[in-house]
Formats: sequence, structure tokens, C-alpha cells
Amino acid sequence: MVATSAFEQRYGFARDAVRLGNWRLAPFSAWAYQNVGELVPSAHVWGGSGGEETPEDASALVAETVSLPDGDEKMADFLARSHADALTVMKSGKFVADWSAPTMDFGNRHIAFSISKSIVAVVAGALQANGLLDPQAPVTLYVPEAAGSAYGDATVQHVLDMAVAIDIDEAYLDPNSPFARYRKAMLWNPGGGDEGLRDFLCTIQRLPGEHGEIFRYRSPNTDMLGIILERASGRRMPDLLREKVFAPLGARGAVAITVDREGSCRASAGISLTPRDLARFGEMMRQGGVANGNRLVPEAWVADTIGGGSKDAWDRSDFVTLFPKGRYRNKWYQTGEGAYCGIGIHGQWLYVDPATEVVIVRMSAQPDPVTDPFDRDNIAFLAQLSRMV
Repeated sequence: MVATSAFEQRYGFARDAVRLGNWRLAPFSAWAYQNVGELVPSAHVWGGSGGEETPEDASALVAETVSLPDGDEKMADFLARSHADALTVMKSGKFVADWSAPTMDFGNRHIAFSISKSIVAVVAGALQANGLLDPQAPVTLYVPEAAGSAYGDATVQHVLDMAVAIDIDEAYLDPNSPFARYRKAMLWNPGGGDEGLRDFLCTIQRLPGEHGEIFRYRSPNTDMLGIILERASGRRMPDLLREKVFAPLGARGAVAITVDREGSCRASAGISLTPRDLARFGEMMRQGGVANGNRLVPEAWVADTIGGGSKDAWDRSDFVTLFPKGRYRNKWYQTGEGAYCGIGIHGQWLYVDPATEVVIVRMSAQPDPVTDPFDRDNIAFLAQLSRMV
């Protein structure tokens, strides 16, 4: 009789059951989201500044009751029901709670999915401040080969604001869609030929209408942004992330980003980092672009990011029900209620509330990429938690 391994006892399946074709599916995602580098080629960004951290006890907090759209629920029950992996809370710049699911150890890194967009946007803000990036310039100034694509007459700011009239849908679950081809090009799915991420991006065509009129959430925009930033700076994205974000931030844990066969980074969703380092990143934004005495981006850039953007473009979008009073600017969501956030599929949230001086990170392995009931619950949960601590 073969003994059950400690891995199987913890996760309910063997490691060799997790493959490139199933890593984003439950139950395998509970482990895969913490170990993406074993499945998808990844570039090293940051090794951590060293020093072991001790978690802040969250037992009393998660025993509290929160009011969700369908009724009251113990916070611990909601976290379990919604497949949360980790919850980290900061108040006035100090960590006050660190909760982890049984399948995740404190200090492990976890893929942030589309919160990666908000992180990469800070690189754009830093390069803009250094005079290396002009948001009003055409994309083709930096990526001439994009001339025949949807980006041919778009500006960098259109890309930053997800306002490109681009003809592709975020069809996460359709194996025959252009989005599936996109995932093959980035090496997140099996198959594909020699097509890389940049090649794919330059084939996406344009929709009728003007750029800037409608907020269209399309992940390829941020992958194009990553290429723009590399061209503008002459530096690779892992180096830019290290130099412009994680070194001055004082990140304590390891950081990585997935890459395609040519080394192009998945700027839109490929960053893995610890919950605490993601919270430190949110706290930097709350402090107007400063961390550890280092200025990462100008205060004016942060103010524009959390208060600018087109309300009309947001109101014309299919995201308006998420935050009816909201806007989107520089890869960040504004709730319209004073808070702002980064959001990733499968339940990733970075929530910053200046009024309460609270930053909350929630990392998850929700089975479906997007679940409207969980989104509504999470918005209510985060707003209440911000007022409770």
C-alpha cells in the first residue's frame, strides 16, 4: 500500500495531477496560484529584502459578523465559502491582521492576476515622471509594428485607461475564442505555435467608434503597455518592476512575473507576490506615492489616478453595475465612495480606503474567473471591514 503524501493530505490531490491544462481549475488552483512558476515560465523580479515576519493574529477579527447582500455572516464563514486563500489588513500603516486558509502558509506568494495591471501602471507613472514616457503620444511612437492593429491610432493614455476600441472579449471560458489563442501565446494554456504575445497583440483589430468613448476591460491593453514601457525605457519589465516598485517599496518577499517564449512579460496578470507586499504597495498609494521615504511616483500622478478618468466612458461600459459611481484611471478602479482598488479574477482584491486609513488584501482561488455574487459580497465585505478595524 502506498502511503498518502503530506501534499495529498493537505490539498486532496497529488502534485503530478496539476498540469498546464488545469492549473486554473478547482481544486488544483488552490496550490497552483501559489506556485505558478512550476507551471508557466517566469522571470525573477525581486528576492525580498530579508527578515522573517510574524503574522498578526486575525482570529478575533474573522469571528466578527458582516452584513452581506444576502444576510449576515461570520467573516470566517464568508472567507471559507468564497474560497479565500489569504487576508491581510493594514491600519494607519501598520499590519493589524493576517489570516491564511489551511492550504496557504503565511508569507507564501500568490498570483495577483489583474492587480498586476495596477502595479505595472506605477512603472508607467515613474517613467512619465522621468520624462521617458508621454501618455499623450501614440502607441506607435514606441511600438511601430502595432500600426495595423487596434492600437494604430490609440494613445498611451487610452491604453492606460482601458479606453481602446479593441475587438476582443475577455472570454475566459471559451476554448475556441481569440482570448484562448491569446492565452496560448502567453504560455498559460497548452498548444499554440511560434506566436508570441507581442505578435498576437499586433493582430487585434479595431472596433468602430472613437478611442476614449467607452471603458472596455481588455487585458491585452496592459500587455501592450508592458511592451511600451520596455521600449520607452530600454529596460525589461522585470528590471523595471524591481527598480521602480519593489526595491523602493522595501518588499520583504519574493516576486516573479510570467513570460512568453520570447521573454515578453504578462504585464496584465502575471505577477506573484506575498499578501503583505501587495498591502505595502497599496499603502504606498495611500501615502501619495511614497514608501520607506522613497518616492515611487509623483503625488500628482496618484491624485489623478484615484480621482481622474472619464465618468462618461465608465457609464457607457458593462462594468457600471460594479461601482455605479465609479471611474477607471491608470489601471485602478475608483469605487465612487472614496475608496479605490485593484481587482483580479478568481477573487483577488487590493482595497485602499483613505478615509479609514485602511489597506486590505484578499487573495483567493475562487473556481470561476468572475462571479457576480462574490463580487457584490466582496465589495460589501471590504467596505465594512475597512470601518471595523
